[in-house]
Amino acid sequence: MSASRSSSSAGSSAARRSNPSRVAPREIPDATIARLPVYHRVLGQLVDNGTTTVSSEELAQACGVSSAKLRKDLSHLGSYGTRGVGYDVRFLSYQISRELGLTQPWGVVIVGAGNLGHALVAYRGFASRGFEVVGLLDSHPDVVGRRLGSAGREVVVRPIGDLEKVVATGDAHIGVIATPAEAAQDVCDRLVAAGLRSILNFAPVVLTVPDDVEVRKVDLAVELQILAFHEQRRNDEASHARDTTFDPPSLGEAINA
Repeated sequence: MSASRSSSSAGSSAARRSNPSRVAPREIPDATIARLPVYHRVLGQLVDNGTTTVSSEELAQACGVSSAKLRKDLSHLGSYGTRGVGYDVRFLSYQISRELGLTQPWGVVIVGAGNLGHALVAYRGFASRGFEVVGLLDSHPDVVGRRLGSAGREVVVRPIGDLEKVVATGDAHIGVIATPAEAAQDVCDRLVAAGLRSILNFAPVVLTVPDDVEVRKVDLAVELQILAFHEQRRNDEASHARDTTFDPPSLGEAINA
C-alpha cells in the first residue's frame, strides 16, 4: 500500500492506460502528460475556427508554453510537424487524443451527489472529451432517487450500497470521489476493491491506495492558498521597494542626506 500522489490536475491515468492495439507504449514524462490536455484543448479550438495548420510558435503561445518545450513534448509522441509548414491541426489533435486515450469512451462513476457532485454530473465537457458518467451515488436518503445533470444527460442518484454493481454493470474505468473527507478513504477502498485503478479525488484528504492505483487530487483550497502566497509575496516586494526608494524633494536634502 502507498499514499496517493497528489496533483492539481487530472488525466495522466488515461494516458498511462495501455492500448491493446499497441505493442510497446512509449514512455512519456509526467510533466508532458500534464500539458497534453492543454495542447488538445487549444487544437480543438483551432479546428472549430477552421485553422488547418499551425506553427510551433503559434501553438506554443496559445498554450502558454515556450516553443522549445512544445516541440520537446510533441517529440515524445512522434514526428508530426513539417519544417517550414508547421503542424496539421486536425491530425495532431487526433494523435494527442489517441495518446490520452480519448479515442474510446471512458465510464466515470461519481460518489457524492452534493453541490460538487451535482456540478460535475452537469458538466457538458465530459461527453465532448470521451467521458460518460455511468453512475452517481450518495448515502443520504433525501438525495437517492433524484435525477441530476443537464437536460438530456440526467443521471439517477443510486444508493451507495449499489457502488460495486454500478461499477460492474456500467463499464466504469474511473472513479470520482466528491464526498466529505471522513468518508473518502472508505469510498476509495470500495472503488479499488470493485476493480477501479484510476481515481480523481476532490476530498481534502490524502488517500492510501495500492501501488497499481493512480490517484489525482484536486484541492481548490490548496490552489487558493498557493495564489495567496504569491499575492502576499508580490505585496511584500512592492512594500520593500517603496521603503528602499529614496526620492529627496530638493538637491540640498540630497547633499545633506
